[in-house]
Amino acid sequence: MAHEIETIAYAGETPWHGLGKWVPSNLSPRQMQREAELDWKVEKIPLTYECNGRKYDSDRYFALVRTTDGKLLDTVSENWKPVQNDEAFAFFERFTKAGDMTMEVAGSLMGGRRVFALAKVKESFRLARAPEDVTESYLLFTNPHQYGYGVDIRFTPVRVVCMNTLTLALGQRDSEHRVSFSHARGYSQDMALQVLGLATGKLRVYQEQADFLAGRRYTEENLKRYFQEVFRPLTPPRERKAEKPKPPRNYERALSIVENQPGREYAPGTWWNAFNAVTYLTDHQIGRGGTRLGTAFYGHGKTRKLKALNLALEYAKAA
Repeated sequence: MAHEIETIAYAGETPWHGLGKWVPSNLSPRQMQREAELDWKVEKIPLTYECNGRKYDSDRYFALVRTTDGKLLDTVSENWKPVQNDEAFAFFERFTKAGDMTMEVAGSLMGGRRVFALAKVKESFRLARAPEDVTESYLLFTNPHQYGYGVDIRFTPVRVVCMNTLTLALGQRDSEHRVSFSHARGYSQDMALQVLGLATGKLRVYQEQADFLAGRRYTEENLKRYFQEVFRPLTPPRERKAEKPKPPRNYERALSIVENQPGREYAPGTWWNAFNAVTYLTDHQIGRGGTRLGTAFYGHGKTRKLKALNLALEYAKAA
């Protein structure tokens, strides 16, 4: 699978995907990098090709190679600037030294083409109607060694009771609460810190959304419609004219766990539970463990959860 884990290390309790090597909770970013086996570099090497029995060197395209084992990660252009893993983990140094963050998870996906680090931020909120329901804030740093993808930094809330994740853009546009750098422009740590410093209300917005969802109740009819929309595939399968359309895959599973999932007692019968049924299924039950982390952060899982949040807010407003 495209998102399968190559290496991973985690601190604290076993994460939602249940994979990786446990490490102590007090590791520095550099130590976490080594434990996750990410202390390697990439290098651009001119491509050589053969035509009519003659060999040529390309002056426009290069092979992006991992220097430790010579593995080819991708083909890149001449203006593509590699961002080394050392730079990615250096981003967290000032935060961890100040006690503002702790390193939690780091690893490599897609055979080294996507390196990530997840750090816990000292920010959290409690649901207004149920203080036991805590959501904590994390910072996800993605360093892709892959053409067409740039360094990406975004905030990720995690609901503690069930370890549900959400790679979240809190504004109208996806770019409002993330920082992204193309490899042609280069990565600037100072720029990242400046932009991230402006997003101080990131978790507060999500808190307002959570409290709003927890205060609005669903009807059985609207709940069924909601799950049908959330799990509807982008390209619906063809149905025979005489057949009744089948409900989307995982629709029945969502209905069965909406009031049986971890944390269901905090806001029973509300759109907060409906939304978390989707995130719980996506992070813990759909697919295999080796692919869940990647899809939760980057793939169909991430898209589904964002869709679920926006739809839940629409339904709750109409309730």
